[in-house]
Amino acid sequence: MATNKMEVQDLDFYYGDFQALKNINIEIKKNKVTALIGPSGCGKSTFLRSLNRMNDLITGAKVDGKVLLDGENIYQQKIDVVELRKKVGMVFQQPNPFPKSIYDNVAYGPRIHGLKDKNKLDEIVEESLRGAALWDEVKDRLDDSALDISGGQQQRLCIARALAVKPEVLLMDEPASALDPVATNKIEDLIDDLKKNYTIVIVTHNMQQAARISDNTAFFLMGDLIEFDKTEKLFENPENQKTEDYITGRFG
Repeated sequence: MATNKMEVQDLDFYYGDFQALKNINIEIKKNKVTALIGPSGCGKSTFLRSLNRMNDLITGAKVDGKVLLDGENIYQQKIDVVELRKKVGMVFQQPNPFPKSIYDNVAYGPRIHGLKDKNKLDEIVEESLRGAALWDEVKDRLDDSALDISGGQQQRLCIARALAVKPEVLLMDEPASALDPVATNKIEDLIDDLKKNYTIVIVTHNMQQAARISDNTAFFLMGDLIEFDKTEKLFENPENQKTEDYITGRFG
């Protein structure tokens, strides 16, 4: 039985007066891929960012409810947000490598957290690039600019950068939407591989992708969590008519 890595309890989220999420309750299983689906503006990216408090950076954002990571509420005042984001890493929709070398991109996080030992950094860079299935493609180009590699490679570099600080959870906001089918395929294979060691939550617009790569799927609509179940069950035999309408393409 998979244990819960994160639990969201009665989560409400507001941008000023606008309520973007309404009373969300969800359990995120350890070493599983949880997909968040739903039409644009339904709250799935807001929900994703609430799992590592990225929304704290938005003026007027307000949160009620709890998000537990290994049983501890991340919205307690005593929580060190920098430490939290080290545990719960984020990969964005557009590849966003720093304008530095491939090596420096991956070493960035460990350095920020105080690591100076060159041998240890070399180890982490190789291990993270291997973890992101990129090492063999760039091992002879570590000093090249990260901006000189392809979009698909840049996205895997951003995953390597997230892995370098040894997170426990990886949040991915449509990580393949800017990529071609071949690069998308590599990212999907990678996600399947990564869940052995990480808990993954992914926002995707692509229903086939959710069906292919996730263990559990949550369907959001207008800030409500309409249905959450094992992926196979949700796609083949949804309980809610709205879920069925969405996945069969009747709306959204």
